[in-house]
Amino acid sequence: MSTQVEIGLNAVIIAVTDKEPRLLTVNWDRQFSLEAYDQLRPPPSTLNAIPFGPLDPSADRTLELALRGWVKKQTGLELDYVEQLYTFGDRNRDPRERYGGKRSISVAYLALVQENETFDIAQARWRNIYDFFPWEDWRTGAPEIIQAVIAPALEAWVEQGVSQKVRRQRRERIDMTFGLGDAGWDNYRVLDRYELLYEIEVAFEAQWDRACQQKTLPPPHQHNHFGCPMILDHRRILAAALGRIRGKLKYRPLVFDLLPSLFTLSQLQHVVEALAGLPLHKQNFRRFVEKAGLVESTGQMDTQTGGRPAALFRFRRDVLTEHQSPGVGLPVTIPQKNT
Repeated sequence: MSTQVEIGLNAVIIAVTDKEPRLLTVNWDRQFSLEAYDQLRPPPSTLNAIPFGPLDPSADRTLELALRGWVKKQTGLELDYVEQLYTFGDRNRDPRERYGGKRSISVAYLALVQENETFDIAQARWRNIYDFFPWEDWRTGAPEIIQAVIAPALEAWVEQGVSQKVRRQRRERIDMTFGLGDAGWDNYRVLDRYELLYEIEVAFEAQWDRACQQKTLPPPHQHNHFGCPMILDHRRILAAALGRIRGKLKYRPLVFDLLPSLFTLSQLQHVVEALAGLPLHKQNFRRFVEKAGLVESTGQMDTQTGGRPAALFRFRRDVLTEHQSPGVGLPVTIPQKNT
């Protein structure tokens, strides 16, 4: 007998506000529930989700139009530009499949917006991305959570290896993934880090999925040291999106989608730092941005900085045709290594 398949759509909607990278989240929607599965999962109000919904093959003309419709319905937000992120289709990515539900394949999209919307839909709200990945924010140095919480959990996993070869392979993996030992921190490996925490079952989603597999009650939900959980594999989708953004910072001017039409160079730097999770060298960053022709002066000044007035700039769109990779660069100021 052939397995039924449901095509889902997910929207990772990101903004940067007050130096904080923000994700637009919604509450769990009960319309997709199955009775047997509902007995195992946590209450909907305890978990965050990114906007999502199924594709209606007979009514939805395109995937993107369907996605925009779900986002509008769930958040009140009308999206402008979106790009396809990735397709997620692992078996049992939605645990309801184990209880007779359909195989779930989800097409995820990424949208960058400015957080200037007032939502009248109660279920939609903005959350700090680093609530979900507290180990990813290096703007003030290596996060304490890595050495205090994550490293011991990883060390225990290494020691559980059945042979010296396995333990050596695990050691190399954790060093490269989390920048332990002599390895440096690679801020692009967001998904690798989440996948590792899921694999060693310290991520709440892994504990939840195991409980569903064994048809037992999941552990009590709580916001623990390993980040705020999300429904299904939505945190995995978010990790893929953050890694994609960080990679694109070097070769695409996507950061300007998060800024007003006129901005100061400090505002530009804060947005880049928020997404990269790294501090930038102020003079080097400004020198690079101006030399690359990414911005142009407006001759105007921002007098609402709380200090000396700052020059206002705008994105110089001609750079899109002048350079193949017009990114902002990442001249960091800290050693990218755990101590």
